[in-house]
Amino acid sequence: MPGNEARLQELLDREDIRQCLFRYSRAIDRVDEALLRTVYWPGAVDNHGSFNGDAEGFIAWVIPLLQTMDQTMHLLGNMLIEVDGDRSASETYFVAFHRRTGDDGKPVEAHVVGRYLDQMERRGGEWRILHRDCVYDFNFEGQAADWTKRAFDLDYRTNRKPDDISYRILPTRG
Repeated sequence: MPGNEARLQELLDREDIRQCLFRYSRAIDRVDEALLRTVYWPGAVDNHGSFNGDAEGFIAWVIPLLQTMDQTMHLLGNMLIEVDGDRSASETYFVAFHRRTGDDGKPVEAHVVGRYLDQMERRGGEWRILHRDCVYDFNFEGQAADWTKRAFDLDYRTNRKPDDISYRILPTRG
């Protein structure tokens, strides 16, 4: 059935696009600059609130910013992906958690909820972001929980590249 071949290709494209978005989250949370570079095409644009410009500039801005934080976690939710040949458009909901040390030395948590609006392109069989607009829907910042008073063991706490436990079992490229 010829229609099934087109549908199968669209499903494969959607999965490749999702994998690119998942690589972005892992790269940001593990502060993995090399992995983050696999998400964007050269000359791509990222409008990310405090930063608006090309992807190279975004990477140069976000990596040092992330290094000031103790940890981050990005969760991706609803994904609406439309594929049109070698181009796609998508809206991906996200929830991001950030933990840093405040000016008073106490831990601070920031929660951000929003959507990534991405235009992507397939080149040489690979999907990457060509243009991203980050839309913020909600945010919260306040004193973080005291991790010394915990109800369960936290031996496998989050870490950054290459010390995070995930690098023992997953290849760098996500």
